Amino acid sequence: MSSSVKCRLCYKQIKSSAKLASVTQTVSERKRPTILGGNHSKAKSNRFSVWACGPRETFKFCAGEKHPFVKLEAVLNKYELEDNTNELPGEMFKCGWMGYFSYDLGQYIEKIPETAADDLGLPLIELAFYDRAICYDHKEKVWRLVALEMENESADEKLAELEDMLKEAEGKQIEVAGAGDAGGLGQIDLSEFQCNMSEGDYYEALEKTKRYIYDGDVYQINFSQRFNCEFSGDATSLYQWQNEHNASPYAAFISGEDYSIVSASPELFIRIQDGRISTKPIKGTRPRVSGAGNARQINEANFAELVQSEKDQAELNMIVDLERNDMARICKAGTRRVSQRRTIEEFPTVFHAVATVEGELKDPDSRSVVCDVLKAMFPGGSITGAPKIRAMEIIDELEPTQRSVYTGSIGFIGIDKNVCLNIAIRTIIITGGKAYAQTGGGIVADSVAKSEWDETITKARALLAGITSVNKTFTAENAKNAEEI
Repeated sequence: MSSSVKCRLCYKQIKSSAKLASVTQTVSERKRPTILGGNHSKAKSNRFSVWACGPRETFKFCAGEKHPFVKLEAVLNKYELEDNTNELPGEMFKCGWMGYFSYDLGQYIEKIPETAADDLGLPLIELAFYDRAICYDHKEKVWRLVALEMENESADEKLAELEDMLKEAEGKQIEVAGAGDAGGLGQIDLSEFQCNMSEGDYYEALEKTKRYIYDGDVYQINFSQRFNCEFSGDATSLYQWQNEHNASPYAAFISGEDYSIVSASPELFIRIQDGRISTKPIKGTRPRVSGAGNARQINEANFAELVQSEKDQAELNMIVDLERNDMARICKAGTRRVSQRRTIEEFPTVFHAVATVEGELKDPDSRSVVCDVLKAMFPGGSITGAPKIRAMEIIDELEPTQRSVYTGSIGFIGIDKNVCLNIAIRTIIITGGKAYAQTGGGIVADSVAKSEWDETITKARALLAGITSVNKTFTAENAKNAEEI
């Protein structure tokens, strides 16, 4: 076993007048940025925003390779924190790995067929190790800079670089695309987007799904469709748009070599902190509108409908049971519990029904703990269905393209062994000059095909509006520049 790199955590709390969007812009202009949050919705359920760039190294695992978790365990244990200061909040990122896990990594956990087309070709895992980061505490309203001191490397220099970035951000004024018209949320032209299946194909797939349910193969399937269009805008601008008009507590931005990921996820997959693990599945969605004269009445009716929906209650109960079962593999006996029963949370464009399941890990100090958790719980049950393995087989059969990052997970694995990963729903993948946005919903025996189709459109609304708005802004700016020349 190779020895790990010993690290000492250093930090600095500073005052800054920098706006969150300005910090996002400043960091995004540097090498291989990863941003978690950067909007004020995080104050409700995910206390910290994180900005990092210039990673020390990256780790990739691609389709066709072998032994992903052996390789992942090796890289996660490459760096070791010598002294884990208790002065910083436990859930705060204190340097470590940030990146994503593709949904299709599940094929290495269970024996799932691989019939869906891998048309995007992104790595199944891509993580970057950051030895410095900017963190904003939404609860205490303070900025904290963190950096790792290693042999022959000064943490003071790293902290100084971060402070310079914050000062640079203080001088930036960010104008978000579509700011004057609420981002065009009400004017989505679906004809501008291609889909990986027609509406007729979608209905046919749902009939096959319901046949599997009637035959007793599954209780529920999370079925999705993917939209795409040419994307000529800037990925950072699209993330800024989402943070302005569709702010979500588990939002994330990654800019890789030949792709970008813009996530407006509202859902927590796993949080590991101080030996405890929690997950917060979402099941049940209704539209939430703004601006209209009768918006309040519409929202009150949609909220009440979701509260009272027996179908949505049953869906969430099924997934809570699935998550409890997954957690049994890695938690101490008798510690699993539903710490928050079904509740309705509101987001800029939707209402969601959520619950929280928690437990104590059997061996939180194990070198393999993160890999053990992933092998037990990945991908999240809320985006597969129940039972999970059969649901994943049916998804592979009926969805024409692999999901890639969509419904995988994005977040951090800290050097202090704390983890925060989202479920990558409401997530846009930008690659090859196109933007891809995928949405889905839980299908059960009494699902109505048209209602399920409409739900995918509701969930996609803010994503597609953002893509359209940023594209239009880019086109208008180019036209203006051409006139000036």
